[in-house]
Amino acid sequence: MAQQLRDTDIRKVLAADLHARYADDSHTLIRHELGLCAGERRVDVAVINGEMVGYEIKSDVDRLDRLADQAEVYGRVFDRMSIVTTDRYLAEAVAMLPSWWEVLCIRQGREGVSSEQVRAGKPNKGQDPFALAQLLWREEALEELKSRGLARGLSKKRRWVIWHHLAQAVPVAELRGVVRRRLKARREWPFGA
Repeated sequence: MAQQLRDTDIRKVLAADLHARYADDSHTLIRHELGLCAGERRVDVAVINGEMVGYEIKSDVDRLDRLADQAEVYGRVFDRMSIVTTDRYLAEAVAMLPSWWEVLCIRQGREGVSSEQVRAGKPNKGQDPFALAQLLWREEALEELKSRGLARGLSKKRRWVIWHHLAQAVPVAELRGVVRRRLKARREWPFGA
C-alpha cells in the first residue's frame, strides 16, 4: 500500500516548485498561512506579484468538509486559486470547486513525490472589494484614503469603516494593485514571516 501523503509532504513539493519558479524574482512574495477576511479563513500559501494566487492543500489525512466555504472566501480575494491534493480527493475536489480553479495532484512515485497539473486555472472574475481591502492593516488603508484626499473624518474610525470607505472609493482593478503593493512592501508581519 502506498504511503499516505501528509500536509508536510505536499508543502515540500509545492515550496520547491514555487522556489524554482520565483527564486530570482525580487517582485514576488510567497506567504504561508495568509489570513483573509479579518481572519475568517487562512489560505495555505499565497504568491503575490503581478497577481495574487492562492494554494489550498488537501492531503490524504485531511477532510473536504470545509472546502466549499474556503473556496467561497478565497474567491472574494484571489486572482487565481489552486487546489493541491492527492488522488484520494482529486475527483471530489474537481467536482466541488469552481471551474476557474487550477487542480494540482501530488503523487508518490518511484522517484519521490511530484506534482501534475490536472486542470489549468483561469482568472477569477468575482473578487469583492471589501474582502480585498481587509487584507490591509488599518493604517495602510487609511493612508490609501489620505493619498486620495478621502480620509476626512476617518482617522479615529474602526478598521471596518475604513475598509468600507476604501472599497467604495477605489475601483477593484486599482484596489488589487494597491493591496499587492502594500503586502509586498511590509517588512514585518504578525506571527513571523
